[in-house]
Amino acid sequence: MQPAISASNLYKSFTVQGMRTNALVDMSVDIFSGEFTVLSGPSGCGKSTLLATLGGMTEPDSGSIRAGNTVLSASSDNERDAFRLHNCGFIFQGFNLFPALTALEQVQVPLDYLHVPEEEARLRARDALERVGLLERQHLRPSHLSGGEKQRVAIARAIVKDPAILFADEPTSALDSTNGLRIVEILQETARQLGTAVLCVSHDTRLFSKADRVLKMEDGRLLSDQRPGSGRGIDVREDWHG
Repeated sequence: MQPAISASNLYKSFTVQGMRTNALVDMSVDIFSGEFTVLSGPSGCGKSTLLATLGGMTEPDSGSIRAGNTVLSASSDNERDAFRLHNCGFIFQGFNLFPALTALEQVQVPLDYLHVPEEEARLRARDALERVGLLERQHLRPSHLSGGEKQRVAIARAIVKDPAILFADEPTSALDSTNGLRIVEILQETARQLGTAVLCVSHDTRLFSKADRVLKMEDGRLLSDQRPGSGRGIDVREDWHG
């Protein structure tokens, strides 16, 4: 199977007040279309750095990232911006909604950047809200939405352009069990029905049994690669301990 995005031998470090931290160490991973993949690990292990690097928001110090025919690690800032706009959706822990916009207007924003005609954009935005069960709330602003509803609006905004890759950073961490489960179901449906490669960074153990694949990181390295439904998995620790 051809991966939607592939990383090879990534290294990334940060220096803060003279202290150097290795966020990614010889990281190689493939993320596949139509799969809901969860990336887990302790705080500070490099999960969010990997997500940001794969999403073209952070440049690696070395290594390569390829998505189809695009080599992101060799692309300019403008080329990475264009790649994200046309191919990627992002869901953030803090929702990142505009206070003055209705739910429908929030979801329409990415289509406006893509210069989709107004009538088509509104129809597609309504369809995305219907997918997440919020069509009847399309007229409401964030101040009148619950936390779970805000996250569903954020998901609708991320999927409205039918992205090839969907990146989610702790999408259930601030939600109760009912809303958290609904978010997981939507992410599953997005992978299976749209064929999207969904990569979700999370500490939430509720996601593990629902995922097609669970990647675990530690100290900037990939620790294990498991497929819960199949019973198959790979422990990669020997590659860097021995």
